[in-house]
Amino acid sequence: MSNKNTKNTKTPLQILKSIFGFDSFRGNQEEIIQNTIEGNSSLVLMPTGGGKSLCYQIPALCMEGLTIVISPLIALMQDQVQALKQNGVKAEALNSNLTYSQKLRIEEQIKKSELQLLYIAPERLMTEDFLNFLKDNKVNISLFAIDEAHCISSWGHDFRPEYLLLGNLKQYYPNTPIIALTATADVPTRPTKCSEN
Repeated sequence: MSNKNTKNTKTPLQILKSIFGFDSFRGNQEEIIQNTIEGNSSLVLMPTGGGKSLCYQIPALCMEGLTIVISPLIALMQDQVQALKQNGVKAEALNSNLTYSQKLRIEEQIKKSELQLLYIAPERLMTEDFLNFLKDNKVNISLFAIDEAHCISSWGHDFRPEYLLLGNLKQYYPNTPIIALTATADVPTRPTKCSEN
């Protein structure tokens, strides 16, 4: 199955080498990346240090549009954005550490389709204001990536209740794939339905 959002430029392996400096994929990375590029949703359970980030960063660079990465920690967002920028990737993070002018600058970049990846907390993404901003500006979203996806579980949402609202993304964006990634998911934590609906 081909995804209408796919850029027919570099292959995932070429991006892995030219941008991230690795010669080959590890484990199931290539299969996960290809599945995502084809427009399918996935739940990825991979150990810490296993290369989870590449499973959504490489599709983000293969697909037309904006990849939105939902991340719970500002420090993690900043580290990833800084590393991506150093590799020439157009990435930004919207979080509470920004000044008003910085926030406006990033929103302008989103409107003008200048970003490839946007990191954002669930509390900011799942507001009526931000969802309307995306809709009103007809932002082409190619992928949602939910990092630290164990926060969706029955114990995790007590800490971050907005993670439960992420299930609504499929109502707003029924044709946009979602990749959920975690290193921490025992059997009770895993969702009962992992298939795309």
